[in-house]
Amino acid sequence: MVIVDSSVWIDALRGVANPQTLWLTFAIPQAEVGLTSLILCEVLQGVRSRTQLKGFQRDLLELPVYEAASKELAIQSAKNYLRLRALGMTVRSTINCMTATFCIESGFGLLHHDRDYDPFKDHLGLQVVEPFAGN
Repeated sequence: MVIVDSSVWIDALRGVANPQTLWLTFAIPQAEVGLTSLILCEVLQGVRSRTQLKGFQRDLLELPVYEAASKELAIQSAKNYLRLRALGMTVRSTINCMTATFCIESGFGLLHHDRDYDPFKDHLGLQVVEPFAGN
């Protein structure tokens, strides 16, 4: 399973062509792609109209949506945040911290376009999908 971060969904919604959105376009019909409830919220907050909201919500809900706000995940996310902070890195987003921790704990890959995830990959074992690099 590959969790697709809001950074990629928002780029896709805006029509931005980058390696992540291109990978997503090709992967959706054939790969296991999903998102978390927190990512769903972030993406839907970024739409510009009710019509766009209905359409995008319908499309996203066809994918698996994982609950990513349990008490256990919150505690582990805080521990991961503190580990990274002890290494001199500060994650700017609580949702990104929880998303990375969810993926690590679940053994899922993450497709993203956000530098906040780099320390999770480099120091905590987050599996990041590198578009068109053999993944």
